[in-house]
Amino acid sequence: ANLLLDPVWGPRASPVTWAGPARHAPPGIPLEDLPPLHALLVTHDHYDHLDRPTIRAIAGTGARPSKRPLVVTPLGYRGWMRRQGVDPVRELGWGESLTLGASTRITAVPVRHWTRRSLLDRGRRLWCGYVVESAGFRAFSCGDSGWFEGFRVLGRSVAPLDLAILPIGAYEPRWFMRDHHMNPEEAVLAYAALGGTGLCMGVHWGTFVLTDEPLDEPPVRMRSAWKAARLPPERLWIPAHGETRVLSRGTTRVTDGAGCNTA
Repeated sequence: ANLLLDPVWGPRASPVTWAGPARHAPPGIPLEDLPPLHALLVTHDHYDHLDRPTIRAIAGTGARPSKRPLVVTPLGYRGWMRRQGVDPVRELGWGESLTLGASTRITAVPVRHWTRRSLLDRGRRLWCGYVVESAGFRAFSCGDSGWFEGFRVLGRSVAPLDLAILPIGAYEPRWFMRDHHMNPEEAVLAYAALGGTGLCMGVHWGTFVLTDEPLDEPPVRMRSAWKAARLPPERLWIPAHGETRVLSRGTTRVTDGAGCNTA
């Protein structure tokens, strides 16, 4: 199955086009080059994760009905999605699952975050991470989350993972961001709490300036924390924008934009 997570092709993470955090890196792939999609997964409603023009182009008023993917969200998004012309929509509460085709299972799981798109709708929608299981492969996509003991609880039910997609940016100042976004050191703790298996993919950095840390600091701190934890270096992947990695049982292959492969 082809799945797309929290897609944002817009120029700003903002409710308006003329103000708000602007992109510092282009999307990894042009919108028109996307393959056919089976599902689009949304973790929460913040503007750097839920972009109205992108949703409309892929699954709503700008997309041909025959090519619209199923849109999967936490609870509370159906009305907003339908105002964008999106259909079908499937809402999941924490612990609820759906099945795509014969072998792909998607489960919404709790993380530590919050929701709001306006001054009046804080907490009216749910947020979540997703566990995706397909043909014996199991991945966890966190969305946004602060560190919490729930990672250990989740790890007991989902380990071993083949892939853990964890946010490593948007963490300073800690007094304000601690409850909502992990720093790189906490992302390493989360990886271990989830079972410490498979590839750790560090994301949520380098595109929008959302918080106070330098734009290029998260990968440096993540690699340092990973080394300090004595974790295998080959299990950490912090992709360049547009980089592709192909995973298979027991091996990985990295493909760059020029088509060169490295072990």
